[in-house]
Amino acid sequence: MKILFIGDIYGTLGRQMIQENLPKIKEMYKPHIIIANGENISHGKGINEKYYKFLLEQGVNAVTLGNHTWDNRSIFDFIDEADKLVRPGNFPASNPGKGLTFIKFNSLEVAVISVQGRTFMPMINCPFLAIDELIKEAQKRTNIIFVDFHAEATSEKVALGYYVDGRVSACVGTHTHVPTADERILTKGTAYITDVGMTGPLDGVIGVERENVINKFIEGLPIRFNAVEQGSAQLNAVLIEVNDKTGKASSIKRINLKKESSL
Repeated sequence: MKILFIGDIYGTLGRQMIQENLPKIKEMYKPHIIIANGENISHGKGINEKYYKFLLEQGVNAVTLGNHTWDNRSIFDFIDEADKLVRPGNFPASNPGKGLTFIKFNSLEVAVISVQGRTFMPMINCPFLAIDELIKEAQKRTNIIFVDFHAEATSEKVALGYYVDGRVSACVGTHTHVPTADERILTKGTAYITDVGMTGPLDGVIGVERENVINKFIEGLPIRFNAVEQGSAQLNAVLIEVNDKTGKASSIKRINLKKESSL
């Protein structure tokens, strides 16, 4: 089985890159399952129902979220009915939504799990303990298990990768919006990368207008983070091949596309 995962989709340019490039990627690589992180798709601030449905219409089978899950308040109106929307499973149990969903492909099922880190992030429930329970639940139905670990610290991501090695098919990192070059198959058969990167603005500061961010670093004053809405763009993703029977990964490949601005 081939699983395509698309890194954090950010704002208008991210949606445009999906619309323009996903058909080409599907034609070239022929993935069986497509998963995307959509926590920044609504102008860099959460997700709404319109853009959730947009991703499904583009052929995305499951959408993962992260620390910006609740930024767009309209999510509370539809998250419990959105079967393919996965927020971090280590959020408090009282939160709406779920941290695990299943995708069917022919006679196979793929479990999609989301968890969020705690280092340099909000102090929510432990992702290591939470993922143990999520994996146990997933294993009742399938041995093909995909994990999106939405975290800031590379050390925490690497540690969780080793922690789940052999128990999941893939553990990929999101959140920093900067792709890393450490994609590999861990010793027990789990595909791993510290961060897939982002899909959206190329010339901002991880999606935000760079002038404001530069001034914040210089002056230390509060500023408004505005998403870059035009200019050069990128699409960062990984393609992972998994053995249908064992659930072990055999390869992981980075896909990095760029569209230079004509301005």
